[in-house]
Amino acid sequence: MNIMDFNVKKLAADAGTFLSRAVQFTEEKLGQAEKTELDAHLENLLSKAECTKIWTEKIMKQTEVLLQPNPNARIEEFVYEKLDRKAPSRINNPELLGQYMIDAGTEFGPGTAYGNALIKCGETQKRIGTADRELIHTSALNFLTPLRNFIEGDYKTIAKERKLLQNKRLDLDAAKTRLKKAKAAETRASIWAEEVTKSEQELRITQSEFDRQAEITRLLLEGISSTHAHHLRCLNDFVEAQMTYYAQCYQYMLDLQKQLGSFPSNYHSNNNQTSVAPIPSASSNVIGSSALTSTSSLVITSPSNLTDLKECSGSRKARVLYDYDAANSTELSLLADEVITVFSVVGMDSDWLMGERGNQKGRVPITYLELLN
Repeated sequence: MNIMDFNVKKLAADAGTFLSRAVQFTEEKLGQAEKTELDAHLENLLSKAECTKIWTEKIMKQTEVLLQPNPNARIEEFVYEKLDRKAPSRINNPELLGQYMIDAGTEFGPGTAYGNALIKCGETQKRIGTADRELIHTSALNFLTPLRNFIEGDYKTIAKERKLLQNKRLDLDAAKTRLKKAKAAETRASIWAEEVTKSEQELRITQSEFDRQAEITRLLLEGISSTHAHHLRCLNDFVEAQMTYYAQCYQYMLDLQKQLGSFPSNYHSNNNQTSVAPIPSASSNVIGSSALTSTSSLVITSPSNLTDLKECSGSRKARVLYDYDAANSTELSLLADEVITVFSVVGMDSDWLMGERGNQKGRVPITYLELLN
């Protein structure tokens, strides 16, 4: 019975405190009650903590999207994480593409140029898939986990203490309001003297509790600077993981390009499908570059031929290696495998020749041409 009486009294006291806070909060919103303002330093700390929480959540969610673009896979990983179970291993997109390429190359025949190229591309894609897994694992461990720990741990504690501080402030302001009313009534009736004494004592208690809670909250908020320093180290780890990933991918593709470049020259273009013909870049397909020195059947591999053509006033026949769309009216569009007449013009850029097809004439890039004898 005594325990029950105690619980009823506590419940009644809690209900009274809640009602008092609600009345105080409502009167503040209506401008009918004074509000104790927090000091500027504490307000700045609260603002900094809230800003940190908002941007940490945004960065964390977008990083998850970057590492795992599939929303269904992210949901599945979230469910397994909440169940404290390891998510089943799933083949990623580069690995799946790589497997398809290897299977296709095997069926077409590893001894054929296309089949061999597919197998090599497939193996490279699978290596990229493995690097992708390593990036996701490293980023989750060194970057996402610390950010999530802050949101689900440190910030929840800050939010809890912040809410408690708000309640203590409401109690303090409610006590101030009661004391103010008691003093106003005391001037009219002496019976309110006891109420004034009681209100003053309540005010001292609530002021003490408010000051104590403000100090606790301030100490927690000052730890945000340490959180920023920790997140900076995590960000460096994330950047390093990305740098390693992209460096690996670049090296894999560089090796693949060298392997594909070692194929015979007649495999570099396709007579039936111009869409698969590569578009040469200014850096990798300059006439006479080392990448094409093994192609002995092309006259284009000899720089002297182009030099002779530049220096003489005559014209030569040339076969077009790749499709080319003219960028403006001074250039001539080309179709792969057609034969055109080319000649040099004094003052023209060394990377271009003048091309002629019937009545059409315009500049053409020399990297798209194979000079004929």
